[in-house]
Amino acid sequence: MNQDQLIALLAQSPGYVSGQEMSQTLGVTRGAIWKELSQLREQGWPISSSTRLGYRLDGPPPQLSAPYLEGRLSGTISSGHIHVFDRLDSTNTQLKAMAAQGAPHGTVVAALEQTSGRGTRGRTFASPPGGLYLSLLLRPQVQLSELFSLTGWVAVAVRQAVETACGAPARIKWLNDIYLNNRKLCGILTELSLLGESSEPDYVVIGVGINLSQTAQTFHDLGLEGIATSLALEGYEVEPNHMALTLLQELHTMAQHFPSHHEEYLHQYRSHCLTLHQPVEVETSKETYQAMAQAILPDFSLEVTDQQGFTHPVSSGRVTPHFLRANS
Repeated sequence: MNQDQLIALLAQSPGYVSGQEMSQTLGVTRGAIWKELSQLREQGWPISSSTRLGYRLDGPPPQLSAPYLEGRLSGTISSGHIHVFDRLDSTNTQLKAMAAQGAPHGTVVAALEQTSGRGTRGRTFASPPGGLYLSLLLRPQVQLSELFSLTGWVAVAVRQAVETACGAPARIKWLNDIYLNNRKLCGILTELSLLGESSEPDYVVIGVGINLSQTAQTFHDLGLEGIATSLALEGYEVEPNHMALTLLQELHTMAQHFPSHHEEYLHQYRSHCLTLHQPVEVETSKETYQAMAQAILPDFSLEVTDQQGFTHPVSSGRVTPHFLRANS
């Protein structure tokens, strides 16, 4: 037995677990159980005890914990495949390397800081301590064309996870940024790998970075003052394990629903998109122009009307509503 097995056993139980049950399940003496529980308590784990009932985990642990998440997500696609680090260069980079070595569907890599976080279009993604940086590996059995809309689905799932975890009324900035009170709260990077000559999907890595507890000074030092925010700065306290658990639950639901629940996710995207019906600046690899955002199309592309009166879809690039330009 090791502590991870004991933590997972406590975390997956909604109530008390008797010392005898722990002993039988883990194949060790009750004295060994008591010793490990005492060490966990010394580390700050909120474990209560009852002479008649046994032991209970009363809340999340003092740090982001893989065995805790394993226990709470027992029986899901991520069970047995969660890896937590204090610090990484990039959770997406780490998980892609694991995927190339055969990591299974549902594998998770999470960290509290990234030293080389990556954003869309080759940009860096500032990932200071105080955030949750999490990547999920999916091996979806779908056609390549169906995966082109996946980033929109992820945005819906992440926005919902934030609201469920702490009540924050987050919104989506097309295509894949999550905003709160007109400041960037969360970034999403979805990366696809194809199978050799067949060009069929091999795997998708979904990377999510959520600002939890960073201070105004943190963003000032990064040159992001007035641009980025954290849940704590906006008055929403959320514990990292709770945020990770809620996020993974929403992403698991999304993976189960994809692509059959298309209309549901499209409706949610449209309902929570702050870009719609706003004058915007569109920046592509070839040009920058002004337009009016008209609609979210079924493939999650953005329909705009430019200043010449031409209406057309935008499927990539950066689109910034004018009311956010002062922040960027």
